[in-house]
Amino acid sequence: MLMARYEGRPILPVEVICKDFFPHLTREKFLRKVADGAIKLPLVQIEGSQKSAKGVDLRDLAAYYDERREAAQKEFHQLHG
Repeated sequence: MLMARYEGRPILPVEVICKDFFPHLTREKFLRKVADGAIKLPLVQIEGSQKSAKGVDLRDLAAYYDERREAAQKEFHQLHG
């Protein structure tokens, strides 16, 4: 589904990730949470420079989404047996 939604783009810019999946976070706060390990998504930098564009590989986003879903299901089953 993600591949179709993003027309097969392999890497999504951080701005798109924030807008579509973390709208409650600014770009800076998102990057800080990734750096701190609070959001477990590896960032891809297009160049070695700190100012270069950053993004998330679609496969990593899908894996993150799956992990969050599994955690939510586990919590649901613990609460509602």
